[in-house]
Amino acid sequence: METKNTLETKLDALFRLTDTQKYALKKLGLETAESLLRYLPARYINASTIKAISELRAGDVAAVEGKVTKLEAKKTWQKRLNITEAHIADASGAIVAVWFHQPYVSKLIAEGDLVRLEGKVTERKSAPYFSNPLFEKISTLSWHGTRAGNGFIPVYPATRGVSSRWIQFHIQKVFQLIASETKSDFSRTSEPFRVKAEKNLILWSDPIPKEILERYHLPSLYDSFRAAHFPKSTKEVEAARKRLAFEEIFYIQLARMRERLALEEQSSLAIPRDQKTLSGFLSSLSFKLTKTQSQILDTILSDISQKTPMARLLEGDVGSGKTVIAAVASYMAAGAGFQTTYMAPTEILALQHFESFSRLMGTPFFKIGLLTSSGARVYPSKAFASSHAPIPKSQLLRWVASGEIKILIGTHALLNGKIIFKNLAFIVVDEQHRFGITQRMRLARAKSREHAFVPHFLSMTATPIPRTLALTVFGDLDLSVLDELPPGRSPIITEVLIKPRERLPGSDRTGSWDHIRRELEAGRQAFMICPRIDPGEDERKSVKKEYEHISREIFPEFKAAMLHGKQTAREKEKTLDDFRAGKINILVATSVIEVGIDVPNATIMIVEGAESFGLAQLHQLRGRIGRGEHQSYFYAISESSNATTAKRLRALRDAKNGFELAEYDLQLRGPGELTGKNQWGLSDIGMEALKNIKMVEAARAEARALLEKNRTIENYPLLKTAVEQLSQSVYHFE
Repeated sequence: METKNTLETKLDALFRLTDTQKYALKKLGLETAESLLRYLPARYINASTIKAISELRAGDVAAVEGKVTKLEAKKTWQKRLNITEAHIADASGAIVAVWFHQPYVSKLIAEGDLVRLEGKVTERKSAPYFSNPLFEKISTLSWHGTRAGNGFIPVYPATRGVSSRWIQFHIQKVFQLIASETKSDFSRTSEPFRVKAEKNLILWSDPIPKEILERYHLPSLYDSFRAAHFPKSTKEVEAARKRLAFEEIFYIQLARMRERLALEEQSSLAIPRDQKTLSGFLSSLSFKLTKTQSQILDTILSDISQKTPMARLLEGDVGSGKTVIAAVASYMAAGAGFQTTYMAPTEILALQHFESFSRLMGTPFFKIGLLTSSGARVYPSKAFASSHAPIPKSQLLRWVASGEIKILIGTHALLNGKIIFKNLAFIVVDEQHRFGITQRMRLARAKSREHAFVPHFLSMTATPIPRTLALTVFGDLDLSVLDELPPGRSPIITEVLIKPRERLPGSDRTGSWDHIRRELEAGRQAFMICPRIDPGEDERKSVKKEYEHISREIFPEFKAAMLHGKQTAREKEKTLDDFRAGKINILVATSVIEVGIDVPNATIMIVEGAESFGLAQLHQLRGRIGRGEHQSYFYAISESSNATTAKRLRALRDAKNGFELAEYDLQLRGPGELTGKNQWGLSDIGMEALKNIKMVEAARAEARALLEKNRTIENYPLLKTAVEQLSQSVYHFE
């Protein structure tokens, strides 16, 4: 009996592919029939906008098709500007297309190619031309025959070896192999897709229960894919995207809620709330906790005193005081004889937390350890009770196993399978979106000599997270929001400078340099952030070039230094130690400093090429200043005069805090732009769905109702499979 194909069938089993095509498809994440169907068009061309070249007029936004009759790539002598110019002709006439700053265009098309151009028609010397149009090579065979009479041409994100047209053609082929279990769906499908299912059938069914689809007037999965790839109207596209977005959020909610239910069936070590220990530690601090800090600490201490594992996300703006909350809870665990592990995303941050914990805890009755790939340390040292000392990793591991080290701080090195705790009761993960969920689970399942309990879990982040994203991706965690800054912090003055329209005060930045010089002469320090380490072909600023410029030409009387990812851990640590000690006045760095660098004396930050950074990243960078008593200043300088870039950078300037910024940017550009979609594991359409709070809440309600009826969802095998597959691919972290 012949085995039938399914939606999980690999594309190279369905189609004859070249090695180049296999590589390109893998790059696009397209490996199975279903992944191809889920690869949605980036946009659609309305066939009615395709015009004869002779009909084009200045100001038109239109598409044309024609042959490249002439192609020239050149660079202007005066401005060194890359220009690619193509002459395109159809039966009615010819037009010139010009691309500025896009030298690669001349490598993607050649004379004799058939292309489709889309864009705005401009006028030069009374002749219309396309300026920086979108373009795509098309087949010598007329693509009009595959339009299926719907009037909309899908345009897919493509790559070398696999064009948008190739993707469209093979999606059509997949549809021709589909055998729909819902005959009505199949019979409604228009030509050329209404075909007889023959040898190669792709078995088809819809995982979402029919009653849920009907409740929200959502189309079937089959109809959704058909409408997304071969729409008859924009209304069909909207309905299809709505269904696919709901599906993804619904699956994630189910996955997260199932994880939470499974967690609630586990047991943990109860960490008692000893009031004497708590009062003693709080009174030893040189500051008082804010009201919000006290409330959140009270909640966490209540959670960890239970025999059910805590699972909580602490979201707090930059500088709001999350670390001290984790330190107090860790101290309480140590006081009860239990161990804590604290995992940070970078060695720099791990070392800083190690030093912060050591400072906060004075001379504790227990040891604090640091473990990174570079080495191990312990506090307090045998020689000096007020300092830490390097020790062999083997010694640190013995102390962890014996329970002498009550708090172990580190990076990915903590995931080493050789680490055995005596009685691990509490796990803290800082900036958790930087870790994969598999890493978190490996840490949570760390072996203990004396028990098999699941540790309490606290995740902390300063990344601004919109509420809908928190409800979706962190659905298995309780949420605490620390939205109050410690007293005495002055708001950072933020200036956004869009070049070439705006410049820093004064000619050639003289005013800004004078301002920085005054701050440096007053004993303050400054950061300069660049988007790249080494100079490149484009105009983006680099750390190495700006360091030379700053140290030799602008501020030769002050000490400058570089900090970037190509340096060794020891080099970075030495530079940061010198900067903290005031031996370095200006630190020229990449975004390696975005998380966890605490230098209260730094009051100036200039970010060059601000358009290269996400808003959350810029917000994190800004958080490296304004941590002391002096007024701080943040300059975001953009090389781009793009209106959208200007709008979002001004949102950075105007937002009162990270939470407001997150919600603003969600509406402005979407959460994928704010946080980087890869770190959340959501598709583009899933990220877009987060703009719709009603959809997120509806998906959450349906997931909860379904699990209340059937916790294992065994009655819905297709849904169970889909959710389990998603659980393996969706991440809390990068």
